[in-house]
Amino acid sequence: MASQRAAALGAMVGGRSDGIGKWAQLRRSSGPPEYIGTVFRQLLQGISRRLPSQCAVCHAWPSHSICEACVGAFAQPLARCHTCALPIASGQRQCGACTVAPPPLDACFAALPYAYPWSGLVADFKFHQRPGWATNFAALLRATPWVEPALDAADLVLPMPLSKERLRERGYNQAHVLARALDAPKVAHGVLLRVRDTPPQRTLPRSERLQAVQDAFAVDPLQSHRVKVKRVVLLDDVMTSGASLHAAARALRLAGAAHITALILARTE
Repeated sequence: MASQRAAALGAMVGGRSDGIGKWAQLRRSSGPPEYIGTVFRQLLQGISRRLPSQCAVCHAWPSHSICEACVGAFAQPLARCHTCALPIASGQRQCGACTVAPPPLDACFAALPYAYPWSGLVADFKFHQRPGWATNFAALLRATPWVEPALDAADLVLPMPLSKERLRERGYNQAHVLARALDAPKVAHGVLLRVRDTPPQRTLPRSERLQAVQDAFAVDPLQSHRVKVKRVVLLDDVMTSGASLHAAARALRLAGAAHITALILARTE
């Protein structure tokens, strides 16, 4: 499975480019300067996407953004509860807590532990204006057991919404950027709404998290038909207590969703 994870990242960086020869041909053309400038910018962007880079974890060079050795070392798949994604003993399907009190999710799959080195990279992605990490993280998610079948079966992929205030602060919703990198055609924007702002969940104890997110989410009444009797993937970057995901899932249930799978990039343990 580690080799599958490493192969999933292999497509992020291509081989050498023949961009210099193409630019020489462009220089000899008689096109207008503004056209040449546009094509040249596109050419440079294409070259930069194919150039090798330095591994963000071990700093090996040349490498992908995360090298194969680091994927193998830090992204080993774990046996996880199928409804809360916490680690469990191999061969089990659910943890004891989910067996006693089933969550409002039909399934929940996480790609990574929220620990070194992923916690720092997710923080860069989320708080430090690094939306480009979405491509790498989407590849790791797709290489996670059960994620591909969940995406194939889904009618909609719904990113967890941000409050307007937090969206203004960050400039983008990291869950929405990740969702588009994961399966853009199925992403539905504006269906699931955050109707009440809440304090950052990481700053609250569990009991207060559960209370803080009550009635914080709703399905847009004008778009509820898109959810009714549908299979929905609910996507978020980090899951801690699950309070926010569960509140969102309950709103989707009220709107008639038939099946809800949560996909999580990183799970605290």
